[in-house]
Amino acid sequence: MSGYRILNCGSSMENYYICINEKVAGFTQRTADVGDTIFFSVKYNKKNLCGAKGILSELTDYKPWEDSDRYVQCFKVKNMEFCTPFDISILKEYGGKSWGPLYLQRSKLIKDSGAILRLENEFGNNKLLAPTYLEEAYQNIETLDLNYIESQEFVCTDEDEDELYKEEPLEIMGTFQTVKFKNETDKISGLEPLVTEHFYQLFQHFSQEKTILIPENRLFPTASLKNNRNELIIGIKSIPDALLISFDKDSIDAPLKINLIEYECYGESKCKTVQKFNYLNETIIPQLIRFASTFSIVTDNSIREKTIKTWIDKIMDYIDIDETLTKKVYSWMKTLKPGIKERQIDRELDKMLRAGFEANIRIILIIDELTIEQKETIKNVINSFKLDNKATKIKNNYIEFSAYIVRLEQKIDIFNKEASFALSFQE
Repeated sequence: MSGYRILNCGSSMENYYICINEKVAGFTQRTADVGDTIFFSVKYNKKNLCGAKGILSELTDYKPWEDSDRYVQCFKVKNMEFCTPFDISILKEYGGKSWGPLYLQRSKLIKDSGAILRLENEFGNNKLLAPTYLEEAYQNIETLDLNYIESQEFVCTDEDEDELYKEEPLEIMGTFQTVKFKNETDKISGLEPLVTEHFYQLFQHFSQEKTILIPENRLFPTASLKNNRNELIIGIKSIPDALLISFDKDSIDAPLKINLIEYECYGESKCKTVQKFNYLNETIIPQLIRFASTFSIVTDNSIREKTIKTWIDKIMDYIDIDETLTKKVYSWMKTLKPGIKERQIDRELDKMLRAGFEANIRIILIIDELTIEQKETIKNVINSFKLDNKATKIKNNYIEFSAYIVRLEQKIDIFNKEASFALSFQE
């Protein structure tokens, strides 16, 4: 059931504008739901101002903020509306001195119907057609008439400020111990089989309705060139562990994104720091670079074209033998082109897959351990590989990179099923 929440961006004007301009909402905890109405606020000139609202439409893995790692749950936002910014401390009328922790912290669900009505009325009475950029509107903040703010009945004191950012204790659901995967491929406790089986429960921002997961880890070898003596001339063959095709109707040039998934696991066999360091630098990173170079303009055009054509044929064959996937693709095509004929869909799918390979590729590393510094290093390396964008309007496009650290947790004790947090430890 949908509800009302406030997404407070703290003092970060940049994050506030990103939410509004990119129509996305990021939460530092898993708290929101599709259909929720979100009021966006930011602290400016010692006031918590709200100037926009929208409705959460669907989960997304798009995180355009510089501090993107903070946001564990992100949504696209639809029906975005704007207003002359108003001070949301008016909610003190309903929450008293605890209005901050009650309405702002962790974007809690607002349960007071009076508070909801007050927000809606304040917003509706000050609606605008476009967002107000606070720095431009109040560049002479000391001398401008701020009656629309200062005339509010509730102005925060220093004591109120302390209450506003007072943290509530976390409620712990239970305790867990982090244990090691046996290795990457073990059928019982291997990283890849377990993640594949629970992929959509684990990565909920990948909607099952808008993605196709192909977990065949030997199906997509990259191409290479050999001479008439069968000697390798150009290219080193590499094979991703899985392929994920994701659909986004809002991406006009390339609505299909090609995600190459690589599973890596230190597991029980690589426990020492030097072992992990060597494996990362001698095996994992070179493998990811080979994927990126295959589809980048840096590689031989014939290798790239051969790989793309072969992979598209295999993707389409995989879809054709599964009626559920066929219906899913048909719905995607009809969303983009409502008048498309059924006999045209295969040709259109071929065209869109090619556009994805040319302009919308991401490499995803799923691993049991990775530091922030290692992740950033790999991201910078992969982002340096440019794509061929001649068929699209996208400029300066590059291969994207994402990394997900997946750990295996064993239950110790569950004692509060209503809570959302758990404690785990790793020796």
